[in-house]
Amino acid sequence: MTALSLNTRSETEALARRLAGLARPGDAILLSGPLGAGKSVFARAFLRSLCHDPTLDVPSPTFTLVQSYDSPQGEVAHFDLWRLQGPEALEELGWEDARTGIVLVEWPERLEDLTPPDALHVTLKPRPIAGQDSDAEDLPREAVLTGWADRL
Repeated sequence: MTALSLNTRSETEALARRLAGLARPGDAILLSGPLGAGKSVFARAFLRSLCHDPTLDVPSPTFTLVQSYDSPQGEVAHFDLWRLQGPEALEELGWEDARTGIVLVEWPERLEDLTPPDALHVTLKPRPIAGQDSDAEDLPREAVLTGWADRL
């Protein structure tokens, strides 16, 4: 387990870019944390870096549940499981096929028994500052990384 203090949005994005550089086909990166913790900021930077496109449009898959991207590493699937009706619904979303590439999962708690045992878990926790909007995307946060002991 590694705990990191991320003081700005750009530090969160830098962590995402670093982890994108370590990702390879078959990997699962699981993003946990409350609403406003920075999961979308992380996901956007991760996907832009992995796809080598700093202007890549990365919409939140909150309503579509999954968004696919082509990268030099192969297919990447960005899942947002907030609205998932249960892990059995993952089959309809192409979970098994997506696992041959790289999967980036927001709200991985909903995977239940389908959680890959070798996944990298990234837990983001905002650290509110007195007088600052607690929903601000540029709040300092803590990132706790678990997994990928051979790569981190």
